[in-house]
Amino acid sequence: MKVLVIGGAGYIGSHVVKELMAKGHKVTVFDNLSSGLVQNLFPENEFIAGNILYTDDIDGAFARGFDAFIDLAAFKAAGESMIKPEKYSINNISGTMNILNAAVKHNCLNMVFSSSAAVFGEPQYLPLDENHPKNPTNYYGFTKLKIEEFMQWYDQLKGLKFAALRYFNAAGYDPEGVLYGLERNPANLLPVMMEAACGKREKISIFGNDYPTRDGTCIRDYIHVSDLAVAHVMALEYIADKKESITLNLGTGNGITVTEMLEAARRITGKEIKAEYVGRRAGDPAQLTASSALAKKTLGWEPKFSDVDTLIGSTWQAYRKYFGL
Repeated sequence: MKVLVIGGAGYIGSHVVKELMAKGHKVTVFDNLSSGLVQNLFPENEFIAGNILYTDDIDGAFARGFDAFIDLAAFKAAGESMIKPEKYSINNISGTMNILNAAVKHNCLNMVFSSSAAVFGEPQYLPLDENHPKNPTNYYGFTKLKIEEFMQWYDQLKGLKFAALRYFNAAGYDPEGVLYGLERNPANLLPVMMEAACGKREKISIFGNDYPTRDGTCIRDYIHVSDLAVAHVMALEYIADKKESITLNLGTGNGITVTEMLEAARRITGKEIKAEYVGRRAGDPAQLTASSALAKKTLGWEPKFSDVDTLIGSTWQAYRKYFGL
C-alpha cells in the first residue's frame, strides 16, 4: 500500500515507518519537524514538510494519492494540556479535523489513529479493557476521546475505516539500533533515567513512594515502541482487508514499578543514577495497566520486546550511540 505517515519523523512515527518498510509498503512522511527529527527520516521515503494546521499543506499531501494513512501528529504532555488547553485544542482537535477532511476529499479511507489509554481516566478496574468507562482526567485524554468520536461519525457518514490504538507508556528504541534519534526535552521516566546515566542530569525525581503497590511506587504499563509499530501496521492491514473499524487497547497487562525500572536501569547501564523520592504528583493513580486480549484475538498481536531488560537495554543502546559513549 501507499501509506502517508503524519508525524513520521517523531519517536513512535519513525519506528512505524521502519515497520511499514519492512512489510513492503511504500511510505511518505508528512511532518513539521517541531518535535520530529530529520535524523529519523529514511532516505528511500518521500518527505513532505508541512503542518496539519495549514489546510493547503495537508490537502496537497493527500492529493498525491494514498491507500491509507497513519496519524501520529499530536501534542501528548498530559500535564501541559491542563495548563494550555488551547494549544491542545488547536493542534490535536483542529489539526486532526483538517486531516480527516483532506483524507475523505481525496478518497483515502483507511486510517490508523494513535490514541491513548488516557481516554479512560481513573481506573475502576484493572487491567483496563476496551469497555472500561471513558472519563479522562486530563485535557490531552479528552482530545483523544473526542477524535475517536469524530472518526466514528466519519465512518458512518463518509465510509472512513479506522483503527484507534490506545496505550499508556511507549518506551524503548529500535532493537536493531537503526533508529536512535532522541526526543527533545523528554519528560518520561526511561529517557530521564538515561540522561542521568549519561551525566546529562544530576539526578531523577520519583514522585511518591507511599502508594499501595509492592514497593510503594507507581506501577505503569510500558510498551516497547517496536511492539507498537508492529501493532500499527497489523491494524492498518486488518482494516484495509476487512473494511471494518476497530478500537483496541495495547498493553502487557502486567506493569512495572518506578523503583523496579530504576534498579534495572542501574544494573543494565552500570551507572549509579541518583534518585530522590519526592511528593506525589496530583492525579497520578497508583497503578495503570491495560489488557491487550482483544488485540491478540483480532490481530494476533502480542508484545515481544516489552520486558524490562529490552526496554532499558535498547534505550541505553540508543543513548550511548547518540552521545558516542
